[in-house]
Formats: sequence, C-alpha cells, structure tokens
Amino acid sequence: MEIKHSVKTKIAFFIFLTTFISFVVLILANNFLLPTYYINRKQNVLLKAYKQVKNIVGDKTTLTAAETQEIITLCDNSAIDIILIDNNTNQSMVINGNTDILSSRLDSIEFRLNSSEAVTVIEKTQNYTLSKINFSGNKKNAEGFLEIYGIYENNQSCLMRIAYKNINESILISNRFFIMIGIFITIFEFCLSYLYIRHYANPILKMSKISQEMSELNFNVKSDVNSKDELGVLSHNLNDMSYKLQQTIEELKEANKKLKKDIEHKEEVDKMRKEFISNVSHELKTPIALIQGYAEGLEECVNDDAESREFYCSVIADEASKMNKMVKELLSLNQLEYGDNILEIDEFSLNMVVKGVISRINYMSQQKNVNIRFIADKDYTIFADEFKIEEVITNYVTNALNHVDDNRVVEVTIKETSDNKIRLSVYNSGENIPNEDLENIWIKFYKVDKARTRAYGGSGIGLSIVKAITDAHGGKCGVINKEHGVEFWFEISKEAHNN
Repeated sequence: MEIKHSVKTKIAFFIFLTTFISFVVLILANNFLLPTYYINRKQNVLLKAYKQVKNIVGDKTTLTAAETQEIITLCDNSAIDIILIDNNTNQSMVINGNTDILSSRLDSIEFRLNSSEAVTVIEKTQNYTLSKINFSGNKKNAEGFLEIYGIYENNQSCLMRIAYKNINESILISNRFFIMIGIFITIFEFCLSYLYIRHYANPILKMSKISQEMSELNFNVKSDVNSKDELGVLSHNLNDMSYKLQQTIEELKEANKKLKKDIEHKEEVDKMRKEFISNVSHELKTPIALIQGYAEGLEECVNDDAESREFYCSVIADEASKMNKMVKELLSLNQLEYGDNILEIDEFSLNMVVKGVISRINYMSQQKNVNIRFIADKDYTIFADEFKIEEVITNYVTNALNHVDDNRVVEVTIKETSDNKIRLSVYNSGENIPNEDLENIWIKFYKVDKARTRAYGGSGIGLSIVKAITDAHGGKCGVINKEHGVEFWFEISKEAHNN
C-alpha cells in the first residue's frame, strides 16, 4: 500500500497550524480585548482604593497623622489622586495631587457645574459614582481619568481619580513584537517538532513495513523497537503475533501435508485393494478352473483307469498347493507392508543361513544338475530377523534355479561394502531381464514371463516380499543384468534396525 501522506508531515503541519492560530488569536485578543481589560483593571484598582479609604475614615470627623499618611501611601502605590473634604467644617482632611484641579473638579460635581471635560458615568450607586473623563472626544485615542465620587457617613466628600493613557500605540508595538517572535517560534517549533516526531514516527514506519512483510507471509523480519512506551508494547506484540502466526502457519502446513499424505495413502490403499482383488481374482481363476474341471472329470468318471484318476488327483493337489502358497505369501506381504509383522531382531551368522538354504533346496539343484557356489571371505554376523532374511535368500536362490540356463551357474556371494554394510548377491547364468521390466519386477503379481513363472509355480509375489523385508530392515535390494546372466542383491546394516 502506497503512503500518500506521511504521519510526520501531518503531525508537524498540525503543530505548525495550532501555533499559527494561537498567535493570530493572541494578536486579535491584544487588539480587541486588551483595552477593555486595561480600563476594567484601572476601575477595579480605583474602586478597591475607595473602599479602603472609606474603612479608614469610618465615622471619624478628624484623622490622625498616621491615618492620613496611610491613605496617602495607599493612593501613591496606585498612582491615585485624592481629595477628602469634611463638609461640616469645609476643611480638607486629605489631599494627594494637584489641589486646584481636584478642588475645581469636586466643586463641579457637587454644584453640578458644566465641565469642559467629556464625562461618562460608568456606574452609579447610593454610595459612589464611577465615571470616565476623556481629554478628547476621540474615543479610539482617548486619554483621561477614571474617577469615583462619594460621601461618607459623617458628611465627608471624597473624590479619587486615576489617570489612564492611550494604549493603542502600545498594542501596535506589542503586535509587531508578537509577530516577529511568533515567526521565529513557529519556525523553531516546526523544526523541533519535526525532529521530535521523526524520533517517534520512524519506529512506526518500521513496524508498518514489518506488518507489510507479515501480510506477504514473511515472518523472518522482527521489530527492534525496545522503548518503554506504547511503541515498545506495540513492537513486542507485533513480534509475538509474528511468531504465533508463523507457528500456526507451520502447524497448518504440517497438518495439510499430513492430510495430503493420508489422502494419498488412502488413494494408494484403494488402488492397491482394487489391484489386489483384480490380481488375486486373475491368479486364482486358472487353478480354480483346473481344480473344478478335474474334479468334475473324477466325479463323472471320465477315465476309469487308476493311472488317469491318479493324474487328475495330482493336478488338483498341485493347484491347491499353489493356491495355498500364494495365500500364505499374500498374508505375509500384507503384514510386512502394513507393519503388523514385528521383526524379531537377533544376532546370527549370515553364512550359516546361506548354507542352510543351499542344503534345504539341494534336491531342487540336483534336479536341475546345478552345483550352487557359495563365496564369502569370512564369517559375516548381522543383527536382523533371521527367519525373514532366510526367506529373502530362499526366494533369490530358488528364482536363480528356476531361471538358470544350460551353463548351470548359480553363485551366492557375501561381501562388505565401502559404507560398512553387508551385501548378499545371487547370480545365475541365463537371459537378461528386459530393461523396461527391471523396475516393475518388485511389484506384486508382476511377471516377466507368465508362462514360465506358472510352470514352476511362481505367483509373482516373492520379489515383493523380498523388497518389503529389506525395507523393514532399513536396507536396499536390486537387480543387475550381467553379460551372461542376472544378479539379484540386497544390502543390510550390520547394526540392529527395527521399524
């Protein structure tokens, strides 16, 4: 998102605007409110002094020297002129200021004489009259006095006045001063506020960029703002939120992977189930048909001679044996593939197992006139499931005997690899396996030569069992086409392994 108006600029402009408005208001107040405030202030001073003098005089007809001095000091402090006359004796009690002017003004008030001065009554009560006297008729540039007149309790006339001056010139001067100071302060405040705001705005901009990165699911960026204020709290919360979002997304990814894996596994299981049913149906179709046909022939006594009946029975028994063998192999493979068959790990001699297998199938090798060679430079001991490893070796050796050619070469070799694993290989002379079939021979029910496989009773499951057993041991298996034959092999670690 593009930033059109920076926070720094907005706040700096706001401070500048408020400062400017403050100075404008100050100048307007100076122009329109200061004169009124000035006059009101003078009125309050005069009225307060009048009341203080009244309290000093009270009901006295004469004043002591101390009381007279107190009144004069009070008036001097506020630049007030005063004349206090006892009307009973027509004697002056206190005079502070120009006696002639004060006496003349007092006479004008008491005898209601016309005055050349412009007099404006501001406030009139039973005790006093507060007036304003202008020397000129121009109110804008007026100068003059504020005066208060009253008669005290024992018939004493009191006139007090305080001078006021034209303050318009002072206002003009102060306005110019305010403008100059205002310009300087505004510029200074703007610069200072911009720097100060920048100090706080930069962390905000940093966190803004981090939030942008977070919106794009990049949680590697972290905020380094560690201040002890709201920005520090926001930075901490942003990092905390980033960490929790990252954790949550990782958990979601893991959950999605697991879900995908479960779905793929389910699809694979369904596919395997369908293939299994199809393959089993196909594999069982031929022996069942043979058993059914020969059984019906026996039932209908197609051949009455003992030799024919014996042949029919041997076919039925042979096909039933093949079916039984295939079912057992399927059960064993199913247990291996789904981990139901727990390996029984133990230490044993691999050489002894090979010798036992060769000895056990000696009758088969004699029938094919094959002398199986066993090659090992030493006695190899491994940790594995002896029964399962024996099954792998038996499968390899019987396959080699079933596919050996007229050269009649079958060799079983054990050696140690460069990465400290034990490798057992079984070689037989014969035709190579087509390259396009090399990867498929480990798939159950896959047969390179179906006719030949059926001839020796193969079901296409043996190599699938081999692969499942080696996988369960954490090993590997494979096949290599040699120049005049085929070599099947498997590798297994010497150390114990158990899934």
